[in-house]
Amino acid sequence: MAHQLLIEIRVRPNASHNKVGGTVGDPPRLVVAVQAPAVDGKANQAVIKELAKVFNIRARDFTIVFGELGRDKRILVNGEILTLQTRYEELQQSTTLQQRLDL
Repeated sequence: MAHQLLIEIRVRPNASHNKVGGTVGDPPRLVVAVQAPAVDGKANQAVIKELAKVFNIRARDFTIVFGELGRDKRILVNGEILTLQTRYEELQQSTTLQQRLDL
């Protein structure tokens, strides 16, 4: 049985390195920093790749449902709901002082 989790993220394109973690804004959105530029969907592809890596699931399990052209996005994730929710909450809590200063 497929389960889906809707996550909200804020993308930081052109970052010095790829990183997922921490939150920004209200409501809190997970920060996804990618080195790719926000041109021709390159940042979106990099975001999906990074999320797949940190959630340890396939990239095809992610679908951008809102914000294809913006920094704030809503992404639908397919997988085991409890595992996804736990990992999402862990990522939101994993912020460093430097990330707070960068945002």
